[in-house]
Amino acid sequence: MRKDSAGKLHFKIVFVGASLAGKTSILKYLHEGVKGLLKGGITSIADPAGRTVYFDFSPFSATNSVLFDVYTVAGQRRHKNQRKMILRGVDGLLFVADSNPDMREDNIEAAVELREFLGSKIDADIPLCIVLNKRDLPNAMPREDMLKDLNFPESILAINTIAIKGVGVKQAFQSVSREIILRNIYKTEPQKA
Repeated sequence: MRKDSAGKLHFKIVFVGASLAGKTSILKYLHEGVKGLLKGGITSIADPAGRTVYFDFSPFSATNSVLFDVYTVAGQRRHKNQRKMILRGVDGLLFVADSNPDMREDNIEAAVELREFLGSKIDADIPLCIVLNKRDLPNAMPREDMLKDLNFPESILAINTIAIKGVGVKQAFQSVSREIILRNIYKTEPQKA
C-alpha cells in the first residue's frame, strides 16, 4: 500500500500463474466488460504474437480515495526474475490456473514458484484468490484435483472462471480487492472461504 500526493491509497494486485492461463484475458475483461469501476488505460508489454513479455498494467478505482494498481506477469519460465520483481510490494494476488489437463505441471510449477517467492505471507499477509480458468473446456480437469495439485491452504477461496466470457471474473477481482481493503484499512482478520 502506498499513498499518493493527492492522499489516495494505492493497492497493488498481481495476477500470477502459468503461461497462457488467462491472466491478460481476465485483465482485459475487467477493463472492457465490468461496469462500475473507474479505469485507466491498459499498458501492455507484449511480443509481436501478443504474449506478455514483462507485464500488463491497468489502474482501477471503485471510490475516489482507493485505487487498485493491477498487474499481470509473464508466465513463461524465462521470466522468473521479472515475476519476482513485479511481486515486490504486492497487496493481493489472483492465482490463475489453466483447466486444460496439458497445463497441470505448469500450474503446479507456478504455484510452487509463488510459494518460493512469498512463502508464509500468502493468505496470512497477502490475500489470495485462486482462479480456475477455462472451466468450459470439455476435458477440464476436476476442480478438486486442481486445488489438490496447487496445494494452497483449503481456506483460500477458489472461483471457477471463463475469462473470455467474463464468467466469474468480477467475483474473483471483488473477493481479493475486498480482502485487501478489510485487512489494510479496517484491520480485520483474513476471511475464510
